Amino acid sequence: MDNGSIYTKNLINFLSEKKTKFIIKKADEVNLSDIQKFHSFILSGRRTNDRKMNAINSKIIKHAVSEKKSLLGICYGAEILAVTLGGTIKKSEKQVKGEEIVVIENENEICSGKITVTESHRYEISQLGTELHNIGGSKSCKYEIVKHNNLNIFGTQFHPEMSNDGQSIIQAFLSI
Repeated sequence: MDNGSIYTKNLINFLSEKKTKFIIKKADEVNLSDIQKFHSFILSGRRTNDRKMNAINSKIIKHAVSEKKSLLGICYGAEILAVTLGGTIKKSEKQVKGEEIVVIENENEICSGKITVTESHRYEISQLGTELHNIGGSKSCKYEIVKHNNLNIFGTQFHPEMSNDGQSIIQAFLSI
């Protein structure tokens, strides 16, 4: 789902290089009956807040949960994931931008150790609902990577498409 992030082109380039079969759609192009066809989803970041975009992303998340499909939410995608599943977001004290070290605190299927990532956001997850748990954090954000308790549904507060370590996360997600 292309939510308008300036980094979506980097995500498309990465997926293309990996010869991954994918379809990119913007919120106004999504027919919710069509989401049944997909076995996994990636929700990009965004530039602006839009109620229709929020509603469509929430419906995709609810579909992924109910149908046990894989999902990766990137930046805004992680934020709408948290909100949809009972969490909250808040405005950051300042824009978080640039390189950051994320420490992986909990074992998971997509990453381990310490990873170097690219941040670019003004909002962040502030509380997780009961269906998500924290995988890793950084100096700037407590919830850098979150995961659904029982499903292959992940969110990254950072932009994995913008760093080698982050691209490894996308590759691991695609292999699930």
